[in-house]
Amino acid sequence: MTNIFMFGEVHPDYSVRVLNEREVRGAAGIMFFIGLVAFMNAWFKGDFAPTKLVIVAFFIDFLIRVVINPRYSPTLVLARFLVKNQRAEYVGAPQKRFAWGIGLVLASTMMVLIVFNNVKGPINLLTCVSCLLLLFFESAFGICFGCKVYNLFNKQKAQLCPGNVCEVQQREPIQMLHASQVVVVACFVGFLAAISPHLPTQAVSLHPQASAQSSATSEAARCRVPEFVKMIGHEDRWKLHNGC
Repeated sequence: MTNIFMFGEVHPDYSVRVLNEREVRGAAGIMFFIGLVAFMNAWFKGDFAPTKLVIVAFFIDFLIRVVINPRYSPTLVLARFLVKNQRAEYVGAPQKRFAWGIGLVLASTMMVLIVFNNVKGPINLLTCVSCLLLLFFESAFGICFGCKVYNLFNKQKAQLCPGNVCEVQQREPIQMLHASQVVVVACFVGFLAAISPHLPTQAVSLHPQASAQSSATSEAARCRVPEFVKMIGHEDRWKLHNGC
């Protein structure tokens, strides 16, 4: 029983319990992808059923991680299978528990608002975007914002952070940014911004006659504003975004 209710693994080389960062980032990527699909479905179709299902799944997953044992988290189990052939990267478990506790609070908030009370509004949008951003930075860059907040509330600072960011260290030459690199990125962004207004915005149909007959109907259907957009007062912005 004691092996079930525990957080992190014991490693003889480290003084704190540890987790495999590769699994953690993999699970964050899985959750980000699923959450983004549900969010886009709600944003463009006004269908919140997938979002509610994802919220329930996230709540259960975070609850298992924080209260029971990360070893039994469904997304971490799947991530462990996917990265099983990669060398483990050990990171401190205490700060991860704190960060996942924040995730559990956000998931609980969404459970109360959307799943139980069917509330729709800016607070939902803000909470969903916050969750997606946290998951994105964790999966893409290994940046755990919750782990950074952990140090503000704990005397014992976080140990074994991904990439050794907890320890003060001097960056190596390969990590340095040079002026030429910044110029290249600026030119890249500037080029895309310059050509954006000149790119074609409407698709060319291979069947012009059929396209002409159904253009009025399809245009009306395409520009029909979803009810949830009207409820949050973003009707004009939605029409502008969709070229209506």
